Amino acid sequence: MASAFQERKLRGMFAAFDADGDGYLREGDFRALVARWSLLPRVGAGTELRARVEALLMGWWAALLEAGDANGDGAVDMAELLSLVDRLPAMVADVTATAHTVFDAVDANGDGRISPQEHHRLVETWNGRPVDVAGVFERLDLNGDGHLDRAEFATLWEQFWISDDPAEPGNWLCGRIPEQ
Repeated sequence: MASAFQERKLRGMFAAFDADGDGYLREGDFRALVARWSLLPRVGAGTELRARVEALLMGWWAALLEAGDANGDGAVDMAELLSLVDRLPAMVADVTATAHTVFDAVDANGDGRISPQEHHRLVETWNGRPVDVAGVFERLDLNGDGHLDRAEFATLWEQFWISDDPAEPGNWLCGRIPEQ
């Protein structure tokens, strides 16, 4: 069962995914998420990356529905989302593959690195609104070079979705962790 820390960390993601704010995730919410991601420079309509992003997000919707929609109503609440989170440690390859697609989508200039500005755009794309990320990137930049490379990002992504250790920097990948 997901810990209180994991629930607190993912509460913000749930709110970000819930495009209509009704307290449930539905297919339409994930379609809205695809639309937000399609606004990124490299994820435009008709691109291979757009197809990858859509397949990825809708694939996670299908996994979430399968794992969490116990009553078959086509909607997933926060408790049901956490049931998928419980399965993620056994799905590390899927989580890592997701990290690579997200990395490609966010790396706006294609230089193989995510800058602080590109990271900020990632956070705002996930959240669908402006977000203050002051001081967050410095927690994430594991080697202190001013960028996140693909390996760093994959590690951080796995920590965000799987970790129950509040000290791991990846917990900050999608912005500040909400207070209790």
